[in-house]
Order: sequence, then C-alpha cells, then structure tokens
Amino acid sequence: MMKQLVGFLAVVAGALFAIPLQAQTPQYGGELVFTVPSEPPSYDGPREQTFGLIHPIAPHYNTLLRVDPTDPTGTKPIGDIAESWTESSDHLTFTFKLRRGVKFHDGDEMTSKDVKASYDKIIFPPEGVASVRKATYLVVKEVEAPDPYTIRFKLKWPSGAFLQSLASPWNFIYKADILAKDMHWYESHIMGTGPFTFVEHVKGSHWVGKKNPNYWDKGKPYLDGYRALFVRSHSAQVAAVRGERSLTQFRSFTPADKEALTNAMGDKIKFQESAWDCILLVAINHTKKPFDDKRVRRALSLALDRWSAAETLSKIAIVKDVAGIQVPGTPWATPPEELKKLTGYWPDIDKSRAEARRLLKEAGVPEGFTFTFYNRGTPMPYEPLAIWLIDQWRQVGLNVKQQVVEAAAYYGTVLRKPDAFDVAMDFQCGYIVEPDLDIYKFISHDKNDDNYGYYTDRVLDELYEKQSRATDAAERTRYLRQFERRLLDEEAHYLMTLQWHRIIPQNARVHGWQITPSHYLNNQLDTVWLSK
Repeated sequence: MMKQLVGFLAVVAGALFAIPLQAQTPQYGGELVFTVPSEPPSYDGPREQTFGLIHPIAPHYNTLLRVDPTDPTGTKPIGDIAESWTESSDHLTFTFKLRRGVKFHDGDEMTSKDVKASYDKIIFPPEGVASVRKATYLVVKEVEAPDPYTIRFKLKWPSGAFLQSLASPWNFIYKADILAKDMHWYESHIMGTGPFTFVEHVKGSHWVGKKNPNYWDKGKPYLDGYRALFVRSHSAQVAAVRGERSLTQFRSFTPADKEALTNAMGDKIKFQESAWDCILLVAINHTKKPFDDKRVRRALSLALDRWSAAETLSKIAIVKDVAGIQVPGTPWATPPEELKKLTGYWPDIDKSRAEARRLLKEAGVPEGFTFTFYNRGTPMPYEPLAIWLIDQWRQVGLNVKQQVVEAAAYYGTVLRKPDAFDVAMDFQCGYIVEPDLDIYKFISHDKNDDNYGYYTDRVLDELYEKQSRATDAAERTRYLRQFERRLLDEEAHYLMTLQWHRIIPQNARVHGWQITPSHYLNNQLDTVWLSK
C-alpha cells in the first residue's frame, strides 16, 4: 500500500501542482493583514469545517503532524509536535515521540496526556460533543499515552492513509485539564501551543494574534503578529488587496480578479495557482418528502448540464472541471468518458432532462413544484453556482427559491438541523487528495455527523471500508467506482457540481508561503515573513 501511495504522490506532484517557491533569507517583523470571507461559527477545530475557522485560528495551535509547508503537492506529512514516529511490522500500531519543552500559552508544558485527550475528543467524542471528523478515524481502536512524551495509536486494520489523516490541520492539540472540566470550553476560548497567541476577536470586524515569544520552534515565527479582516464582499476583498490594506487572501480569487489586479498593481502583486481539492455539493435531505424518493434526487442531478457549465462558469468563478468523487486528473478519479455514463453526467442534456421530467412525474411531483434552496452566504463560488443550479432545475419544471444564510451561522442553523431544510448547498474540501479523507463525508449519518443528506446506506459504508483496506491499486479502484456509482447514480444521495481551481493573490512583500491544493493548509503562518 505504501508503494501505491508513493506512486500516487509522484503523479500528482508532476502533473497538477505548482513548483516550490525558492528559498530566501527571512526578515523579522511586521503584521500580516489578510482578508477572510467567512467567520468562525465556533473556535473548535474538531467541531467545525469552514476555512473561516482555520484561517484566523490555526496560528494559535499545533497539531501532532502537519503537511510540509514547503511541499506544493500538499501530501507530505512531517512532524509538528511529533519529533519522530515508528510503525509496527503488522501496520497496526503507530508510536510517536513528542517534542519536549512545548508549552501552552499559559506556560504549562504540553505532554502526551494533552495529545490523547485531544484525539479522544476527535475520535471518541462523548454524547453531546460534535466531531465532524470521527468517521475519518474508524480505523482507530485505541489511543494510548504510555509515558509523558509518547503517544500510541492502535488500529483495527492497516491503513495506508493513516499518517495523512494525522496531519489534519483541524486536529488542534488542546489542554487535557481544560477538556476534563468542560468539553465545550474550546468552542469559545483559545488556549494552544502555536506560534501566535490570541489578542482579540471583534465579531464582524477582525481577529488579531501576536508573536509567541516562547514558541518551541526557536527563531519562529518571523512576523510580529497578524490581523484577519472579516470581509464578506468579494469585490471589497479585491479592493483591499488592490489598495494594499490587505496583503493576501488565503482562499482564492477569480481569473478576472487576477487580470484586473495585475493590470492595476504591476510588480506589486504576484499569484500562486493550483488544482483545488474542493467542490460544492447539493445536500438533499432524505428525511423530507419528496426528497426521500431516489427518483426525485436523480431528477435533480439529471437536470444539470455540467459539461456546458464547466466552460462558462470557469471564466467567472473559481471552478473548472466536471468532477465525480475525486479531483479530476488524479489517479483515483474516474476518467471523463466513464463519468459520462453516470446519472447527471450524460453528454446529451436534452435526453437527460427528458428523463428528469419522467422521473418527477412518476414520483408524483407536480409541474411547478416549489422548494427552497438554502445557500451559504459566501459569495464565491456559492452565488454563481446557486444561480446556475436554480436555473437548471427550473428547466425541468421545478420552482426553486433561494434563501441565503450568513456564513458563520449556516452550519449551525441549517445543515445541523434536519428539520430546517429540504435541499441545501454543502461542500467537500479536503486537506490532502486521498480517497479515505475525501469520501468519508458520504458514509451513513450515524457514522459521520458531516453527512447532511441524513441517510443510512450500509452498502456505502461497506464499500468505504473495503477501498480503505485494499492494498492493490486495481482492487481499490474497483471499490471506488462502485462507491461513486451508488452515491451519484443509483441512489443520488448527493449531487456534485464542478471542481474548484485556486488562485492566491499576494502582495510582493509577502514571502515564505506555498500554495497547495487545499485552502486548509499552511495557515499556521510560522514560515511567513514580510520584506521591508
């Protein structure tokens, strides 16, 4: 399996991603100001899934492993607070030695007790405590802390993606004593070991962090501090970069933004681009009629002309290719000609929409049936994709109204309450291009809180485990194709739109930051510096 993974990384490195940045001598000082289009619903990494949390909050924390911040593929795990690790010969035990002298911002030393408590919260959350990534760790049997500087994971079966899963940027190391008193404390407070300490959060305005003078990685960070400005309007974000009130934005700008900023700023602006392990989805609530009927769900997919949309929307939004369950062009992705055989991917859109109308009629859905499509209040690419979706559905006789919900509240007030919506915009964004991490979202809701279709499908659950355990690439591919066919075609549990494409603007003064296919990576800011 490890040989298979190495081969995978070699392909994606050569085919999809930007070259690494050239090394320069860092300078100390300055405040990095950047915009964030969304705001954190809470401060708790294991609970949330929005970049609106990661971008302002990640600099306050460390993780056990991290993705190498110099690796443009975003696939190479290295130690963060882990100094070294070993894997048993049967691949069922991973043992990590922790760095000594790592301190929380209150001065207390971090030990394996804190790491175990943090991972127990993620993998085995008690009742009433949300962990949207617990399904990623179905393979984990137990987490042990045999001594203060050793942490051990015991697995139920071998997993070639386990190290990658431990490099999740969401897996903040929390203080065990705090969790023992209140498992919800971190939802509204900050206490980490990261390169920057917390200064203030003014809701609707900004987030400020300052340099941690006692950071364990001596010589870092280079910045005196950072300031995240919460700016919902995309045009206002672009204007802030153009006016140099913001030095960067870590999510993405559009192709048109790149052209406009280059024309306006010349050599004061630079850009990094990458494929993006991110896609907008349509969550269809299986607990609501008529969406409990797979004929209706299939009709919603059949109405979409994805191939034409890829040509038109890619010119105005941060989307590009038609996608299945994996990033197009990567080794696990279904080739386009095979994808075209699935429901909703037929190249003949007239045939597809005729079948959609037939299925709706057969399911008893009347012409002009009205439903509300809930959308997250993040302009790009949520707005253009929602306009496209609603137009497509109207062409098969559906009357769809849009309700936009403020981004920070969206997952708390809409998607986490199955009685609150019928159909809604959702997303799947990975931090590493790896099937185990990219498709866990779609297993049954009782195994994954992040499944907002609220369905139970034991066939999908079984296929997920089979592909995860497969040590042969061809065998794993077969299981992935079966998973994709059941998810998108046979049951139409979720609908895919278009894969994203990432374009990051940077003021020429910004250095030491490398783009990857994930907007969740490289946000600790310990490697970033500003030239004078």
